[in-house]
Amino acid sequence: MGVYGNQLIPREATILTHCNAGALATAGFGTALGVIRTAYNVGKKVHVYVDETRPLLQGARLTAWELLQEGIPVTLIADNMAGYLFKQGKIDLVIVGADRIAANGDVANKIGTYSVAVLAHYHQVPFYVAAPLSTFDLSLATGKQIPIEERDQDEMRKWGEYQLAPQDVPVYNPAFDVTPAKLVTAFITEKGIIKPLFAVGIQNLFSNSEP
Repeated sequence: MGVYGNQLIPREATILTHCNAGALATAGFGTALGVIRTAYNVGKKVHVYVDETRPLLQGARLTAWELLQEGIPVTLIADNMAGYLFKQGKIDLVIVGADRIAANGDVANKIGTYSVAVLAHYHQVPFYVAAPLSTFDLSLATGKQIPIEERDQDEMRKWGEYQLAPQDVPVYNPAFDVTPAKLVTAFITEKGIIKPLFAVGIQNLFSNSEP
């Protein structure tokens, strides 16, 4: 996956990633972070902006830590700063992982991914999804069929022992959102890169991967 994804990264690139798609979340080399690691290891000059990924801060707690451990240049930002960075022209491309991908290329990933995809599309910045074939669910025609988990309301009201919001305020806390396939530039898999038209490309990749 890293080898294929590296083909999409320029010699110098500033990359935005969301949530954690590294060794801590996916084991091994990672998916989105695996691509970034490969680019860095072959000598490309990459700098990674990591958004914090509210409300559980997987970007701040996990992704930032992984990149620091490997000496990859990294800057942490709050989730709501991403648009400003795009406007300033500081983001060359986006790479995220995925929790589930429908047959048409709609992507379910950590909440906030859709917002980043919309920003990338508006600013004409490539938006790549790195995921193994096991993430694709061909039984789901579109992302509308992907179930979205709603998590405990106290994840928003509290952080550990600290109260962040009134205890009686109602909270809506979906864990994931769905990014439409039309906002995705390409998928990076362990079997190759899938470009639009995704429904055809995904089906062909699975057909070619069968024994």
